[in-house]
Amino acid sequence: CAYARQKPGRQTGKATKARQHGFACHFGQACHRFKIMGLEYYSHWTRESSRETLYLPLFPIRPTLLCFPSVSISALVFLQWEHYTCCDGSPDPTVPQEINTFMSLWLEESENDITTVVEKGSKVLELIAKLEMYVLETPFDELPSSDVIQYQETIVHLQKLLHHKYNQATEHLLKQASSYGESESGNMELVMKEKDITLCLWANLKKNARFRSQLFHDENQQPCHGFDLPKPLTTCDVAVRILHTRYDHLSSFQAFPKEFPKLDLPSTEGVAQPSEDTDVQNEETLKDVSEIKTETSVRTMVRRGRNLQKKKENRMEWSGVEWKLQRSSDLPSLCPFPAHVSALRLFDISELDILEDYTVDLHQFMTVGGVYYCDLLKLPPQAKLVKGWTIVEVLDTGLETYPYTASCEESEDNSAVTVGITIHLSDSVVYFEEPLIARWDNQGTKHWRTDDIGEVIYNMKEKEISFRMNGFFTVTFLQDAHLNMPYQAWELQPVGPDKAIFTILTTFAEVQIHIKVRGRQPRDLGSGLGLKHLSNREKWMTPMSLLIALKKAGMNLFPAEYSTKYVSVNKKTLLAEVMVYQQMSLVATSFAFGWSKWNLKSGENDLVFKVEQILEEEWELYMFNGQRAQKLAIDEDSNAFSKNIAEGSEFHSTLYHLLKDTGSKEAMDRVRQSNYLFIDAVYQMLLATRVLTYS
Repeated sequence: CAYARQKPGRQTGKATKARQHGFACHFGQACHRFKIMGLEYYSHWTRESSRETLYLPLFPIRPTLLCFPSVSISALVFLQWEHYTCCDGSPDPTVPQEINTFMSLWLEESENDITTVVEKGSKVLELIAKLEMYVLETPFDELPSSDVIQYQETIVHLQKLLHHKYNQATEHLLKQASSYGESESGNMELVMKEKDITLCLWANLKKNARFRSQLFHDENQQPCHGFDLPKPLTTCDVAVRILHTRYDHLSSFQAFPKEFPKLDLPSTEGVAQPSEDTDVQNEETLKDVSEIKTETSVRTMVRRGRNLQKKKENRMEWSGVEWKLQRSSDLPSLCPFPAHVSALRLFDISELDILEDYTVDLHQFMTVGGVYYCDLLKLPPQAKLVKGWTIVEVLDTGLETYPYTASCEESEDNSAVTVGITIHLSDSVVYFEEPLIARWDNQGTKHWRTDDIGEVIYNMKEKEISFRMNGFFTVTFLQDAHLNMPYQAWELQPVGPDKAIFTILTTFAEVQIHIKVRGRQPRDLGSGLGLKHLSNREKWMTPMSLLIALKKAGMNLFPAEYSTKYVSVNKKTLLAEVMVYQQMSLVATSFAFGWSKWNLKSGENDLVFKVEQILEEEWELYMFNGQRAQKLAIDEDSNAFSKNIAEGSEFHSTLYHLLKDTGSKEAMDRVRQSNYLFIDAVYQMLLATRVLTYS
């Protein structure tokens, strides 16, 4: 905190000032999130510095918003602070020495009691989630590619270690199978239902052919899962395990991008040099945005903005006659987070792998509800009581699978040799239609496949699915990843200072996301699909956490890298689209924005949307193309589309300046007082959903 200890009025060198300014956003948010006592003075100072950073692109020398610096606290700083305050003895996943020691000690640990493994497994899942969130939320320029590779390897090692421990715990239980014998059948039955997993374990102790079918029940006598054992296995020393993990560690691991990808952005023609009147207006805007600053501080910020402008040749340069818009190399400042970049990149169809028959395309489908490991296992030797002595054969082979593949004659009944599985679907997932069932090909391509599965019976009312397989496989349920795209309509409505409701209407549901400074939370999924489907419904989340939570719940509203292949999109100029989201977020506390049907008619270069000022009940249409913003003369109910400017309004270089010119004093006062955390949250949600293109 050396930089933060310096008083704001102290004069330092340019480099030190830059470091102070960059640290201000991080330190200010730390004060906000953790409410550290005694730092109110620095909190106020850093808040002003952060607002300064946000509005820097609006200075007179920059007629368009070209950079949106990250105002979020550094992901690494937040992760380290969270680890420091937790004090639970868990390792820091970003420190190789700590995480490697943790994995080595647990691997060598001989205590494999299922309860202990599940408890420690929850901590491992938290470590994995922390690493994933850290990589996804850290801007490209703050995370070296070598660190990204290291964290990916750590995640894979943790996933493998966790499943290895579940196997050891299962083996430990099976060695004591005789002590879990059920009174009626005499066979072992065990059900363990926890937050992250459900374990159903059965052992064929009595080898009675009458007990081929097994339906497990939890402690509340609610049905869990079940199976039908093939007739040839009824006399074998076997056990069946159905391990339901509410996470997916099998699907093809998508490597995190290590650097900002190249985006195909065409050069943009210049616009006329600003007039003297525009210069006067921009000077007024500068004073307006920087609030109560001295003339000296204003000139200092202008010089700082000019220095930033000249830093790269490919940024917008002043040629004396015209402005030239930036190229794709400036997109990292507009979209610094890896999680938001993939949806922006234009892909080549040749990049996609040619899939074999029956192989699931994970760009088109997504797994929902987790993974179900349906395993046929060898039953280890059981303890025997002989003349007061307990004798057991000890084998050091680990947990062994029992190979089985269904085969039958033409005249034979398939149900006698195939494996029947019954799955009760998770209550935490919304299934909008009957899901696709796939098995994991562990021996071949390491993909999800749909062959060797048949006789599927859906009972969606009871949330139960039954099917038969030619063997014991690991299965999952898949749903169309773009089921809710394109959106039918959307609206961003302010409901108070630094509070807004982001509504997206899809074919199946209406989703409302409440956004405020302390977090954002989905409120409704429409059609009776309330938030009981989200386990963390009462927990405020960061935008990235919300994105992941909604996807896990089966509600995907976030386009990915290859989504344009599967969704009919309203193609727009990428740079203009991103800039609109940026400028919308700046004024979202005072202005409502919404879908307009004319956005489909305006062409690729122009984006049209509705705008409504607070305390007013009349929507107006605005259009922006990356260089010029204008208020349209038509309204949503007009008979034809026209680009004519509204009477009494003027062209502006940015949407912000246009709304400032037309907005009331009360509205702009609220904009100037808007919290930078709220602005950042709105911007991330707009960028993640891309409502102007996918509606």
